[in-house]
Amino acid sequence: MTRVLIAGLGNMGLSHALAHHRHPDAQIVGLVNRSGTVDHPDLTDYPAFNDFHTALTETKPDLVVIATYTDTHAPYAIAAMEAGAHVFVEKPLAMTAEEAQSVTDTATRLNRKLVVGYILRHHPSWQRLIAEARTLGGPYVFRLNLNQQSTGETWETHKALMQTTSPIVDCGVHYVDVMCQITDAKPTRLHGMGLRLSDEIPEGMYNYGQFQVIFDDGSVGWYEAGWGPMMSETAFFVKDVVSPKGSVSITDADKGKSDDVDGHTRVGGLLVHRPEGDRLIDLPDEPGHQQLCDAEQTFMLDAIANDTDLTRHMSDAVTSLAICLAADESIRTGKPVTLGGDQT
Repeated sequence: MTRVLIAGLGNMGLSHALAHHRHPDAQIVGLVNRSGTVDHPDLTDYPAFNDFHTALTETKPDLVVIATYTDTHAPYAIAAMEAGAHVFVEKPLAMTAEEAQSVTDTATRLNRKLVVGYILRHHPSWQRLIAEARTLGGPYVFRLNLNQQSTGETWETHKALMQTTSPIVDCGVHYVDVMCQITDAKPTRLHGMGLRLSDEIPEGMYNYGQFQVIFDDGSVGWYEAGWGPMMSETAFFVKDVVSPKGSVSITDADKGKSDDVDGHTRVGGLLVHRPEGDRLIDLPDEPGHQQLCDAEQTFMLDAIANDTDLTRHMSDAVTSLAICLAADESIRTGKPVTLGGDQT
């Protein structure tokens, strides 16, 4: 039985807590929340803490799940591993590429399992998208976006996130990770642009951004993300991969509104286009958000039990974050950013 401490009970942390609550091989030993209280009826019997380090010391977990704000991810992950625990940490892994590398170096040095919350890696439809794109062969054109017309509670969550992290970094790491899994190439140059569209977010932060990235195999990628009540519901979800031999696209599914969490992972179907003809792949009965979180935590527990080699997983997490942070730098400075050498 794996003893699990969960830090952060927002949207993702709550889903991860419920995954472990229901898993036969997991035992929740503590929940960390800033209020020190737990409102969900299924979780009220577990010990609650308002301080992460106190909880870590008192519960002595085998696994720590970190779903707090980004600026705590790296220090909490390192502290947990140094205390003897394996770690699942929500994306993005850290505030900087250097911090991210420090986290993965700690995992390697201490022989701890480290899994980053790239939920699309556990989605069968996105796995199929990546496989179909790879059969076409590169170089590739990636056209990906996720804009959210957020209002009410969702907008409040986004404004809280933007105290430390832009939409380009927070959401972009998922889709840049998809690019990297398809091309296997290294990024070389980025150019980003963005705009602050609301007085409700901090000075110096932007709630809309886009960037272009060039890879060393010639592939090029575009990603766009925006948050807020001013965002359009038109073309908020574009997922295309193009190559000399054809393209793979996510077809329109019943995604609901752009800020619907389940809609962000929903595929519905894939359109595979080749010059000789098109093929439509129907993907019914897709997993929902909670099912995907269940799959992530099952993967984490299996990695511990089976001593899974997570070297590539950790390397990809650092690379995708480095790309998004370089895009963020480009947006803030107004200049392209060159990436040289191994991003890990």
